[in-house]
Amino acid sequence: MTADSPSIPDTPRPRDTHGWRWAPAWVLTFVALWPAPGYAEGVMVLGALAAIVRLLLDRFRGGTRLLSGGAWALTSALFAAYWLPQVISAIDAVDMPRALREAAVDLRYLPFLWLAAAAVANAHARRTTFNGLAIIMAIWTLDALAQVVFGGSPLFWGLDQLKHLISGRPMCTKDAVMAVDRLSGFLGPCNLKLGMVMASLSPFLLFVAARRMEVAGWLLAATLVGIVVLLAGARAAWITYALVLVFSGWRLLGWKRLLAVFGFGALLLTLLAVVSPQVRERVVRTTQALTADGSGVDTALSGRAQIWSAATCMVWEHPVNGVGARGFREAYPDCDATPQQRPAWGEGPALHAHQIVLEILSETGAIGLLLWLAGAALAIRAWRYATPQAKERARPAMLALAVTVFPLNTHLAFYSTFWGGLTLMLAALYAGSLLARDDE
Repeated sequence: MTADSPSIPDTPRPRDTHGWRWAPAWVLTFVALWPAPGYAEGVMVLGALAAIVRLLLDRFRGGTRLLSGGAWALTSALFAAYWLPQVISAIDAVDMPRALREAAVDLRYLPFLWLAAAAVANAHARRTTFNGLAIIMAIWTLDALAQVVFGGSPLFWGLDQLKHLISGRPMCTKDAVMAVDRLSGFLGPCNLKLGMVMASLSPFLLFVAARRMEVAGWLLAATLVGIVVLLAGARAAWITYALVLVFSGWRLLGWKRLLAVFGFGALLLTLLAVVSPQVRERVVRTTQALTADGSGVDTALSGRAQIWSAATCMVWEHPVNGVGARGFREAYPDCDATPQQRPAWGEGPALHAHQIVLEILSETGAIGLLLWLAGAALAIRAWRYATPQAKERARPAMLALAVTVFPLNTHLAFYSTFWGGLTLMLAALYAGSLLARDDE
C-alpha cells in the first residue's frame, strides 16, 4: 500500500451466529446421557445457560441467522403452551411451594428449546443431529438384543462399573435387579422406560435406514427395534411403535406390503409370547380387558382404571386450574375410591394420571388443556402451510412428536423431568427442522 492510498478502516468481524455449531453435539450428548439422569440434566442446564449467555453477548442480534423467525415464534409458543399451565395451576395447588418451584425451574426449557431447534436449523446441522440420533438408536437396539442373548446390557454394565468407580455404589439396588420383569437395556432395571423411549425415537432410525438401504433397510431396522419394543414389555410402547410403522411404512411399502409387515409382527408377538413369560403375561393381561367384569379391566390396565377414576375426581373438584403440576400424588388419597384395597401397582399413591389428557386436566385444569390445544393447533398449522420440502425434512421429528403425544394411549408423566425433557426436545426438533433457514 502506498502512502497516498486510502486506508481501510478496521471493522470488527461479526460474531458467528450461523447456527451454533456445537448445538448438534449438545443435543446428542444430552440424549446419550439419559441412562445417567443427573448428568443429562446437568448437560441440559449448562446448554441452556450457554445459550442465554451467548444471546445476551450478541444482544439478541443476528437471531435470524440462528433460527428463522417462524422457528423462534413456534418454539417459544410451544414452550408457553407447556409452561403457562404450570404457573396458573400453582395459584391454589395442593402443594403450592412445590408447584411454584417446578414452574420456576422449568423456565430452563425455553433456551433448551431454542438450542435444540438450532441443532436442526440448517442442512448440515440437521444431517448431523438426525444421523446422530439414528446411530444412538442403533447402538441402543444392538445393546438390548445383547441383553436378550447374554442376560445383561453391556452399556448399562459399563455405566454401572463407572458409577462403582466414582462413588462406590451401584446404579441400581440388587432388589430392583431381581424384581425386573422386562427388557431394561441401557437404562437399567431401575428405569424401565426402554420400550417407550425406543418407540418414540424410532422414526429417526427408520427414516435413515430407508434413505440408505430403501425397503431392505427399513424392514431390518423395523424388525430389530420391534423385537426390543415387544420384549421391553410396555404395551403403550407397542401402540406407539405400531403408529410409527404405519406412518413411516405406508409411503415406502404401500398398504399391501405394510399389512404383510403387521402380519409378521403378529407372528413375532406370538412366538415371543411362547418363549418369554413376561410377554405372555402381558398378552394374557390384555385379553382380560375383554371381560365384562370391572376388576378384570382394571387388572388388564395394570390398575390404571383406578388411577383414571381418581384423576376424574380431581377434574371435578378442581376444574379450572387443576391440583397443580406434579401434585397428583398429594391429591390422590382424597380421590381414591377404594383406599382399603391394595392397588395393582403395589403400595403408595399413584404418581401421575398415566394418560396425557387426564394428566393435563387433573393437574392444570381446563385452562391447561386449552393452552396445550393452542400449542397443538399452532404446530399443526405450521405443518399445514409448510412447503413439501419442509415437510420432508421435518418428517422424522414430526412423527416422533406425534406418536409421543398421541392421546388414545397411556403415557409417562409429561411434567416430569425425563419425559417432559424428551417431549420438548422432539417439539424443538420439529419446529427447527420444519421452519429451518434452508428456505431462505
